[in-house]
Amino acid sequence: MVTTTCPYCGVGCGLDLHIKDDYIYRVTSDFNNVVNQGNLCVKGRFGYDYIYSDRRITSPMIRKEPQEAGKRVQAFDMKDWVEVSWDEALDYVAKRLVKIHQRDGANALAVYCCAKASNEDNYLLQKLFRSVFLTNNVDHCTRLCHAGSVVALQMAIGSAAMSNTAAEVIKSDCFIVTGSNTPENHPIIALQMKAAVEKHGAKLIVIDPRKLELCDYSDLWLPLKPGTNVPVFTAMANVIINEGLINTKFVDDRTEGFSEFKKSVQEFTPEYAENISGVEQDLIVKAARMYAEAQRGAIYWGMGISQLAHGTSSALGLVHLALLTGHVGREGTGLNPLRGQNNVQGASDMGCMPYHYPGYMEVDKKENAAKWENAWNMESGSLSLDKGLTTTEILSSVGEDGVRALYIMGENPMMTEPNLNKTKKHMEELEFLVAQDLFINESGAYADVFLPATSWAEKDGTFTNTDRRVQRVRKAIEPIGQVRGDWEIICDLAKRSEELLERSRSTFWRYNGPEEILQEMGGVVPEYRGISYKRIDKVGLQTPVLDDKHPGTPFLFDKSFPSGRAKFFPLKYVPVHEAPDDEYPFILTTGRLLEHWHGGTMTRNSKLDDLYPEARVEVHPIDAVRMGIDDGDAVEVGSRRGKVVLRASVTKKTSPGVVFIPMHFVEAAANLLTIDALDPQAKIPEFKACAVSIKRVDKELLPDRTVRLDRGRW
Repeated sequence: MVTTTCPYCGVGCGLDLHIKDDYIYRVTSDFNNVVNQGNLCVKGRFGYDYIYSDRRITSPMIRKEPQEAGKRVQAFDMKDWVEVSWDEALDYVAKRLVKIHQRDGANALAVYCCAKASNEDNYLLQKLFRSVFLTNNVDHCTRLCHAGSVVALQMAIGSAAMSNTAAEVIKSDCFIVTGSNTPENHPIIALQMKAAVEKHGAKLIVIDPRKLELCDYSDLWLPLKPGTNVPVFTAMANVIINEGLINTKFVDDRTEGFSEFKKSVQEFTPEYAENISGVEQDLIVKAARMYAEAQRGAIYWGMGISQLAHGTSSALGLVHLALLTGHVGREGTGLNPLRGQNNVQGASDMGCMPYHYPGYMEVDKKENAAKWENAWNMESGSLSLDKGLTTTEILSSVGEDGVRALYIMGENPMMTEPNLNKTKKHMEELEFLVAQDLFINESGAYADVFLPATSWAEKDGTFTNTDRRVQRVRKAIEPIGQVRGDWEIICDLAKRSEELLERSRSTFWRYNGPEEILQEMGGVVPEYRGISYKRIDKVGLQTPVLDDKHPGTPFLFDKSFPSGRAKFFPLKYVPVHEAPDDEYPFILTTGRLLEHWHGGTMTRNSKLDDLYPEARVEVHPIDAVRMGIDDGDAVEVGSRRGKVVLRASVTKKTSPGVVFIPMHFVEAAANLLTIDALDPQAKIPEFKACAVSIKRVDKELLPDRTVRLDRGRW
């Protein structure tokens, strides 16, 4: 048996892999595990069989026909590829990347790091592109999930991580869950939330357009229209201020900007918020009082807050509530964005963002660049001080004078980007594309070279969960076929690239194992300095861990904020970019399901796919009657960007005027419909709100479920 960490959501559950003859045949969990107490969701317990899928690629591959910019096509069929040796594949990648770098400059290259990969893998990939190719065009999926939360928290308090431990919810006497379908997206945290209500008497406030399972446990449900978070949260702040419910000492001692903020909230009356959001003003008042009067109030939120063109403002609205009441800096309180992927917190910590080195050191500051130039044995002044392109900007910048080459590790932009028809055109225009993954997914099918990597069960390393807990990932089985560890692939590619560039830093790409990689990073980043594999052998440690005696930090900001004083920011209501009209009368919101995950690369190559085999659109019964739609009917959902055909689920889970489509199904890809409007500060797309039409169509138009075997031919 091998103990490791789950490769799915940000909860970071401990797994015990039962192995016989180098084959995983069962997964359990220790009841003493501090994160999940032996509980596992369906993905954690059964979703490992994709490792053994016959669709997995286990040898390096190069396209038979060279691809030209503007004429690039998807290739899923193996007859379009040829197996090659690792030497041939990596030599080819290095030569092409170096050629483009020398011809067009550093910013002609870009890389997508991966929130599914380990800390060590991600640290090395951003190091490769920064120190070898001298570009900050480095990003990962945080741009598509919690970028709005990250920017808001950094603006307000100087830190972007979850402030408390999820399990502390049992210490809360009131907590808010908003923009999060926690039972499906973070099932084990949802169990802890339910226990807080049922066993400890905590009061729960749910703020969401959909009537989710947690609503059955809540004292209040505020069913707001998608994209109206700012009016609702700021109206709650209005009530807290005007009824004298603020924690005056906390506001005076630890914040700034309150006077100006107080003036700005006066227009956000509960009545004003009701007119915009549809939430009854009495509910807004009750929610404000319930949270403010709690001894320990906490806020948990998901991507229903951040995935908007005003996602930063939405998250700031929540920050303001915590600052007004002093519900931060203590156990059972806090500002807690629930991270979507297993290592999105770690990938962010490792510097996989265009504006930050590891440890959130800003790239445009010389003193920060100097630290990494010293660590990476570079000449002073070598690293770029220019902020790089975000994920959402990289593909839109593809062209002769922009990005020419893209390296993708484990991501799938052809499923996860908004407005996929536009994304498709950008992918076709790339001059060179490398995919490093387990499967040839919708994005990898455009690649010139495919580099097969190990799964989480075939490698050693660490993940950092949503609690900031750094935990071990252990090799349980031997790598299948010729697959290699991500960090080994990156090091080999870096050595070859530096030789072509006639540099002599190859010793800085030699590691005896992933622990040395983490130690290199921790030598510069104080928050990880005290972490070693020995110290986290049985129980992970929560960052910051400042030295080898430091016990870790379950909750943050007990005495101060990284920014000194926390800041209030007056907010304005900005409507969603695309409101419903006569032609497109419904609002589409998107999200995830319990049985599936992200772009589907893992779960749709698992037997989990049999549990939820096809996409469905949720339609409220009132709308279904009006549109003449019955449960199970085939319907066409269309937007100004595309259309999909799928079955309808008539359910009160959604609200009148709002339809919901999960993001996992290539046969009816929700992101063909979504809009690519961006938050101006966080550059995150508005996945959670766009205008769509819906009509009943013939069932013969439904896509064949088996189209997923071809992956992506819409």
